[in-house]
Amino acid sequence: MKLELFVGTHCPYCHLVQKEMEKMGRTDVEIHNIDTSEADMNRLVEVGGKKQVPCLFIDGTPLYESKDIVKWLKSNP
Repeated sequence: MKLELFVGTHCPYCHLVQKEMEKMGRTDVEIHNIDTSEADMNRLVEVGGKKQVPCLFIDGTPLYESKDIVKWLKSNP
């Protein structure tokens, strides 16, 4: 399963998700920062349909909302 998290540098919800991932010891999630990579931002909009972070791509399917992302990560170790 391929997991990719799209985040923004100054997004508090992104920081929350990343902090929870650290607590869980998750190292299987690839991080993409849309503020430092135009290609990542373009991919987020192209695949996800909007420029909203945090967004977790689960095998290419977007999941939005920090609480939903953390919940999914906790239930899918």
